[in-house]
Parts: sequence; C-alpha cells; structure tokens
Amino acid sequence: MNSHSITPLFESVDLGKIILPNRIVMAPMTRQFSPDGVPGEDVASYYRRRAENGVGLIITEGTVINHPDSSSQPNIPHFYGQAALDGWKNVLTAVHGAGGHIFPQIWHMGTKGNVNAYSEREITAIVEAFAQAASDAKRLGFDGIELHGAHEYLIDQFFWEKTNTRADKYGGSMTARTRFAVEVIEACRRAVGSEFPIVLRISQWKSSSYTAKLAKTPAELASFLEPLVNAGVDVFHCSTRRFWEAEFEGSDLNLAGWTKKLTGKPTITVGSVGLDSEFTSLFTEGKGAANVKFDGLIERLGRGEFDLVAVGRALLNDPAWAMKIRDGRIDELIPFTPEAVKRLY
Repeated sequence: MNSHSITPLFESVDLGKIILPNRIVMAPMTRQFSPDGVPGEDVASYYRRRAENGVGLIITEGTVINHPDSSSQPNIPHFYGQAALDGWKNVLTAVHGAGGHIFPQIWHMGTKGNVNAYSEREITAIVEAFAQAASDAKRLGFDGIELHGAHEYLIDQFFWEKTNTRADKYGGSMTARTRFAVEVIEACRRAVGSEFPIVLRISQWKSSSYTAKLAKTPAELASFLEPLVNAGVDVFHCSTRRFWEAEFEGSDLNLAGWTKKLTGKPTITVGSVGLDSEFTSLFTEGKGAANVKFDGLIERLGRGEFDLVAVGRALLNDPAWAMKIRDGRIDELIPFTPEAVKRLY
C-alpha cells in the first residue's frame, strides 16, 4: 500500500454544513461505559483520541431517546436528562478541541417482539422524543445527527415485514412500513432546520437473521428509499457485514453503492473495513486486524460508488488507525481482538 493508492480515502468531502477532511468515519459501536446513562470523562477521552488521530467524522455509540422502552441496559448512554446531556457536551468539547467532527447516533432499541403493540398515540410520543434529541444535539453544538434505522432496532422493526404486521397506516406495504421513519425524520428536520445534516443508518440484515432482506431487487430498494429521501435524509449509512459483497445479482455494487445510485445522496459504506476477517468470526476465531485487506475499497471509493467509509472494530484497539493508514505505517497497526470490547481506550 502506498500513499498514491490511498489518496481517495484522504480527500475532503462536503456535507453541506460541514466539510470533512477525509472519508474515514468512526462507526457507531455500543460500549456500555456510561453508568446510569451518563457519559463521563473516560468517554470524552475515548472519542477525543480518535479525533486527534485523524478520523474525519465520529458517529457516537447509540444514545437512547427519552422513552421507557428505549433501553433495557443501565450503562447505555442517554441523550436526555441534564446529567447525560452535560456529559455529551463534554464529549463534544473534547472532540472539537482536537479538530474533529461528531454526530450522536440517536437510538431506540425497540420492542422485544413486534411493533404491533404500539398505539398511534404512543408512536406520536416516540416521534416527539426523537425530535427532542435532535433539537438537543443541535443546541449542544453537534455537527449533525445519525438516526439508527438498522439491525432490527425500533425504526428497522417498523421497516421489516416480519416484525411489522400492522394493518393501519404504519403497515401492510413497503411504503407504509416506512411511515414511522418518515415521521421521525420529518420531526427531526423541523427541530434542526434545513442545513443540519441528518444521517439515516439502514441495513438489510437483522440481528436475528443475517440473510434478511427489506428489498430483494433494486426496484424494491428504490421504493423503500424514496419516502426517506423526501422526508429529509441527507446521507445514508448502509450497514453490511462485508462491504465487498454485491447487494443484488448482475452488479458488483454493494448496498451503499446501490443507495447512492438510486437516490443521488451521499452514502457511507461499512462492514469489516480494516479487518482481516469478517467481523462476526473474530469473536470465535480470534483473528486480528494487522493484515489489512481493503479488497477494492479504495478503487470503489475513487470511482464514486460511495462517499465515506466507516471503520469500527479496527479503531477500538488502535485510535491512531487512520494516521497509520495515511502514513503507510501498516506494520504499526494494533490488531483488533475480542478483548478490546471489554475496555474503553
């Protein structure tokens, strides 16, 4: 790997309100180091280290909205309440002080079964809680927000026909199953104005089914994406387990590639970037990330298939991953191991 070959990864990108110095995004990764939902100085230091080591955009771990069902885990950070918001303000100050950009990922973990139990009144309350979190993010000074609409959490539970069998306006067709997300996006857009970036994370795969598909064809994907674009999404963060896999037969485009082609919106690709193995196998095989294989990633980025590249586990043990890649110091990369998730570094 030489400096010329990685040039596209270190080109700036204009997201409207902000200009990122490179295409590297820190992927959101649940850490559970925020007792009672409040991020402390260790969380601020954790994000600051990635910012000062050249990550272009940090998307935080999922931060839950003010709703009783939003989280069942005490150390998941909140994005409501004075103590938690003060904690996130400290994180923001640390990242901006290091010259970085940061979006909080706004999250509702979802129901244990399906979304049919929620009344329309309850749905309205949840939408309002998302909008309040978005408003607070802008007020605190964050650079944008990401809404977590992937991996079988609440927004995705509305998307997926297996967890959404509602017969009202929120279910019954692909377009109807996007209505909840549309209402969330529209409410957030009203709360933050037209120039504040809103990212939506989506995935075909689910936590309970790696082979699940919301859209089985490009035409179905177009039908799924159109209402979300119209609602106000600026960027799509397209989560796959392996970024190099084609999404549909007949094309080598991945999910981020297809989403950009169909919508014209900027996209983020993610899925085992910087690892020498697909991420789920790391926990059973114990492989690391020192032998970095980009498998055509840079070429695809260079020809505009997608715009940004999210890096997750490779950044956990090695906050200087981006600078080492930039400077060609591959032999200095610190491999990811499963133990990395047990500490905040």
